[in-house]
Amino acid sequence: MRQLQIQADGLSGHLDEFWPIVGPDSGWSGGKGESWEDGPYFLDGLVPLAWQLDSPKLKAKAMRFIDWTLDHPWENGMFGPRGNDDWWPRMVMLKVLTQYHELTGDARVMPLMTRYFHYQLQALPARPLRDWGRMRWQDELLSVLWLYQRTHDAKLLELAHLLRQQGYDWQGMYAQFPFKEKTDAEALRKQAGASDAFMQDLGLQVHGVNVAQSLKASPMWSVVSGGAPDREALHHQLRMLDTYHGLPNGMFSADEHLAGRSPSQGTELCTVVEAMFSLEVALAVTGDASLGDRLERIAFNALPAALTDDMWAHQYNQQPNQVECSLHREPWTTDGPESNLFGLEPNFRCCTANFHQGWPKFANSLWMATADRGLAAMSYAPCTVTTEVRGVRVVVEQVSEYPFRQAVSITLRPERAIAFPLRLRVPAWSQGTHIAVNGKPVKASAGFTTIERTWAPGDTVELTFDAGVKVERGYNGALSFSRGALLYALPIKENWVIWRKRELTNDWQVYPGSRWNLGIRPDVQIAVSEHPVAEKPFAGAAPAVQLAMQGRYVPAWKASDGNAEPVPAKAEPSDDEDVQGITLVPYAGAKLRIAAFPALD
Repeated sequence: MRQLQIQADGLSGHLDEFWPIVGPDSGWSGGKGESWEDGPYFLDGLVPLAWQLDSPKLKAKAMRFIDWTLDHPWENGMFGPRGNDDWWPRMVMLKVLTQYHELTGDARVMPLMTRYFHYQLQALPARPLRDWGRMRWQDELLSVLWLYQRTHDAKLLELAHLLRQQGYDWQGMYAQFPFKEKTDAEALRKQAGASDAFMQDLGLQVHGVNVAQSLKASPMWSVVSGGAPDREALHHQLRMLDTYHGLPNGMFSADEHLAGRSPSQGTELCTVVEAMFSLEVALAVTGDASLGDRLERIAFNALPAALTDDMWAHQYNQQPNQVECSLHREPWTTDGPESNLFGLEPNFRCCTANFHQGWPKFANSLWMATADRGLAAMSYAPCTVTTEVRGVRVVVEQVSEYPFRQAVSITLRPERAIAFPLRLRVPAWSQGTHIAVNGKPVKASAGFTTIERTWAPGDTVELTFDAGVKVERGYNGALSFSRGALLYALPIKENWVIWRKRELTNDWQVYPGSRWNLGIRPDVQIAVSEHPVAEKPFAGAAPAVQLAMQGRYVPAWKASDGNAEPVPAKAEPSDDEDVQGITLVPYAGAKLRIAAFPALD
């Protein structure tokens, strides 16, 4: 709840007040302004945020767009701004409408979606999917299947097959996965033999946001096909991304295209939130506990790292090894020099509109219903859930300071005693998980622990995870340190300088005020200390956990154009300086940081 309120008090709750793109003249509220993806992107996060906080103010902001969209359909079944007939932005708006209907039951939603899908089924043969829509067909499939599960309209399955037929074959691309190095814009143009390779398949299939959205394609199609290969394909896809482009924070590099494994490469914020949503969808479809581990790694590290602590500014690209946020062109491929600045719309405006979905959709995915009419804890965070299980109203309250602490308390309050299975995700990193129901131990199982019993009001489940420090190897043998769901980093002293005032917020450059070029031995001794969790849990000023260890300076490892050079495979420590005591903090709190260190012999 704290993160959601911080978000509402920041850009998410005020963006439409001073950013014209989603202001009163937006094409998605009947104006003549921006009429493509930005309005729907903004709503995709604003709607769940507004209803989770039960905020009349935020709901009213969302309803300006939703009422106009629902009340102004085209005569032929199309909807949205008439100055734009692109399939892609409507795919995003459909996701907004499905969430809105689940929250309100508004009777206008399903008829509009039905008319639109029937129209699209007739129109697609002559006006097929192209560029962004072709690459992101799986995002519409989500809404098509959502409606089918409620209406059983056979035409929706026809549309699902047509979308897949016209859409890009992501599963086939990953099966052969040719993109094993950092991709270069000029090389893409030459390979494509075209002047604008960015909009050709060759460019779009390595575009980070497309890749993040692609991770839901195979799991979603498995709902139609029922095939095990479709359900299982995601594991191979993640393995390919990790092997050739994986970063310590759980993400893959994408600044703007797939960029290899160097921790000095970045990842776009849109890519982060879209990867989270794809994993949430895949987790819902497959029930694979390992996807929850990945989701938490991204949600508790990569997401808050790209936002200022008050969520009034964000980055376009974040780097695990980020030693300066300034106007520089390295190491980006097609992105511009503002890419890792914190601000209103650094580099390009898409993340300004799209980042809002990260925390609210994660909150939506903390608990899920199960196929056998039970409940499942998919991720852990403080929350209260009110739902219905087997016809009985149940309130579930989860109290914890996870991921900074490893104890979770869950209290169930059904209106009357009711028997149902409760499934608890056990993270793979926890080798000694303890679970108790009303004080009586329950054996923990790998993946999900299922507790079958009759639940009475006030029953309490206590979980305690075993989070030891893990040393992970990455690019050029670089060392990264994690404990539980959190990645840790060396904080670099930050000097924040306003570069440009942007009405209610600012654009910032951040310069280093301390040395950072340290190497660490793989067998280093590590001391863990815990401290109070602050009101802003991910803020760097008061880290809730610290890892103390020793390192040595590596003089040859330097910065070039504001960017840390790739971690050296062979690190030579300084002969002139002693061993240094260093302290690592949770990754997200250090906006300048080193998260991947050269390994010392």
